[in-house]
Amino acid sequence: MNEASLYLASAVSAAWGLAHLFATRGVVKGFGALSDENRNILTMEWIVEGVALIALAAFVAAATAIAPGTDAAIAVYAVAIVTYVALAIVSFFTGFRVDFLPFRMCPFVLCASAALIAVGAFA
Repeated sequence: MNEASLYLASAVSAAWGLAHLFATRGVVKGFGALSDENRNILTMEWIVEGVALIALAAFVAAATAIAPGTDAAIAVYAVAIVTYVALAIVSFFTGFRVDFLPFRMCPFVLCASAALIAVGAFA
C-alpha cells in the first residue's frame, strides 16, 4: 500500500473541493441575471459538489490513517474511485464543453484522484 499516494489523492480532492466553494459566488455571478430560484439552485449545486469532494478526501484520509489495508479501508477506496469516475464522466459531458479552463480541468482532476487512490490502494 502506498499511503503517500492516498494522502496526495485526498489533498488534490480537498483542494479542488475548496476551490469550488471559494469560486461559487463568482460562478453564480457569471451567469448574469437569474431568478432567485435558479440562483439558489446553482449556488446549492456548487456548494454540494465542493462539500462532496472534501468529504471524499476526508474518508480516504481517515481510512488511510486509521485502518490502512483493512477490508473497510479497501471498501472506502473502491467507493471513492467509483464516485470520482462517475463525477468525471458527468463533468466530461457537461463542464468540459465550456470554454472556461477550470471547468475543462474537472474530469482530469477527478480521474487523477481516482488513479492516485487506485495506485495507493491496489498497486
